[in-house]
Amino acid sequence: MPSRSESRRNTLLFVCGGLLGIAAFLLVFGPAPLDFTNDAFCRGGYIEKDIQQHYAGWLFYRQSPLRFPLCIAESVNWPAGLSVAYTDSIPLFAAFFRLLSPLLPGTFQYFGWFTLLCLFLQGGFGALLLGLFAKGKVLPLVGDLVFVFSPVLWERALRHTSLAAQFLLLGALYYYFRSGREGRFAYGGLFLLNVLTITIHPYFVPMTYAVTLAMVLRHSWRSRRPLRPLGWLACNLAATVAAGWAFGLFYGTATGGSDALYGYFGMNLNSLWNPAGVNGVDWSLFLPTQNQVGGNYDAFAYLGLGVLAGLAAGGVGLALLRQLHPFALLRRHGALAAVCLLLTLFAVSHTITANGATLAVLPLPGQLIRLFSVFRSSGRMFWPAYYLLLLLAFVWLYRLGRARKALPLALVGAMAALQLLDLSPGLLQRGQAFRQAEQQPAFPSALTSTFWQEAAGRYEHLVSLDTLQYDGLHLALYAADNGMTTNDPFAARHDAEALAAQQQQLLEELAQGILREDTLYLFAVEGNFLQAVEPVKDSGAWCGRIETEGGSWYVIAPGMAGITLDENCTPYGPEYPLRIADYTDGLWNRGVLDSDRRVVCMADSPFARAKLEGACYLCAGGQEYEILQVDDSDPGWLMITLDIPDATVLWGQELETKPCKN
Repeated sequence: MPSRSESRRNTLLFVCGGLLGIAAFLLVFGPAPLDFTNDAFCRGGYIEKDIQQHYAGWLFYRQSPLRFPLCIAESVNWPAGLSVAYTDSIPLFAAFFRLLSPLLPGTFQYFGWFTLLCLFLQGGFGALLLGLFAKGKVLPLVGDLVFVFSPVLWERALRHTSLAAQFLLLGALYYYFRSGREGRFAYGGLFLLNVLTITIHPYFVPMTYAVTLAMVLRHSWRSRRPLRPLGWLACNLAATVAAGWAFGLFYGTATGGSDALYGYFGMNLNSLWNPAGVNGVDWSLFLPTQNQVGGNYDAFAYLGLGVLAGLAAGGVGLALLRQLHPFALLRRHGALAAVCLLLTLFAVSHTITANGATLAVLPLPGQLIRLFSVFRSSGRMFWPAYYLLLLLAFVWLYRLGRARKALPLALVGAMAALQLLDLSPGLLQRGQAFRQAEQQPAFPSALTSTFWQEAAGRYEHLVSLDTLQYDGLHLALYAADNGMTTNDPFAARHDAEALAAQQQQLLEELAQGILREDTLYLFAVEGNFLQAVEPVKDSGAWCGRIETEGGSWYVIAPGMAGITLDENCTPYGPEYPLRIADYTDGLWNRGVLDSDRRVVCMADSPFARAKLEGACYLCAGGQEYEILQVDDSDPGWLMITLDIPDATVLWGQELETKPCKN
């Protein structure tokens, strides 16, 4: 147990480290995210669209009745509902503020304060961790700047908001190293951190438990009494599972989501020195960005030039002084090294990539790939090893200079200064991106047509009858704002089989001419819309295409026939244009056959067949192209051969047909 003076020092380190985190937050973002009623950056999409998902999940949950388990938003994944854990809405905070909802203002977001708390705790636990290896207060706090400005943290803050809780990893490492010094294992703080992981983001669970397992194994080996530490670990696991159940993580069947399987988001072998962030952000003032493959971007793990230099200088310096003892280090921390190696191998995955090349794809059984795909963004699992490398750079520099009183501070200070200078472009971009997100219009920017204003308040349900598309999260916000349910699979996980069954039932009803008056029907694929619309086109619904910022939606809106809408709306009828299908595979390029570029494909529908019947020409942009052949041998498609040198000129064009000339 720490002495009273050590406890006072630890308290001071934690508070001062936390204040460093708060200062970093205010330096980059300013105070605007701390205004509970400021949701502009949530709606505007900070960096990318993910925070719209987080905010939409909270809005839906706030409108749901209180129930147990907690955090079930009944209007999402309608009619079954879904845990907001799968919208990354931070279940712990969502549950707390849902209880307070009657006391909260109409517009309320907690993501800014959550991020501030994460940075406070990142600084606090970082200072405690470094304080185990260096005496005094100044040196650990200077080194703490490397933790507070961790590029991995800032790459996620307010973007993948819940993943900014990387203090959980620093806390686990702190208790691991403290355990080795005190010969203990049963820390209430570590127990709490492990339980908290599942209430914030499930990806942290295997990471903190890997560190905890290493601590338990080491203590069991040293004490030769494994029952108590293993029992403590089992109790911790049981409490974590219970917390996950209480916060709705095991509610329902959430099997669907991204099509990407384990391996796609693997860690590139260049990740430690590659400063390439998302959306073209360069995190280094000095080092060039490197190429990546597929989803490597999600495994971002740039150490920063300061840390890279600290590792190199510290390692070489200690080796020259014969004070570097890697085998002794492995003997002391073999279990931690083993779990970090396993996490690193999982992060790299069986698809091994380096720079812009895939070096190898190791064979894995399909069942194992499906199991590993529970954590499909495998590159994140490197984070415990990542923070150990940051710690190692500090420790090596401290030990290199400890023979002279002021040298450790000079070395660590130089590392921290170089690190901040190197990361400055990324940090500046983060602040600029936040201010840009705040300037977005309050109304979802992709849904600017008057149709959405006219439809607001008319329907109880918004149903997607095929797939999610670019502005699906704008639709989620629209549905939440207007008290509608949605089956649109905008969450990270959903019940794919139930969704498919529901969509099939609704399509069968439309085929029979049955419209639900309380339901707004949406299609992302024009061919599917054209298949479904004909039986209900005269049922008092407005049917047609709605242009959006990112593409189009095709809608069947009961009760809205005859309403005057703006130029973004194209009603379905005899004058509705044809379009080639935006279909791409190994043979087709956006609906044009790649081999000779004279054959185009369209989704087969009564509308398309009626347009083509008796037609000899397809017309676009004042040009006529003779129809040489219409082939319907491939079910669901019409393949049209044209007298045209290159049919790619028809991409995105509104097409008409013309009968044969006399």
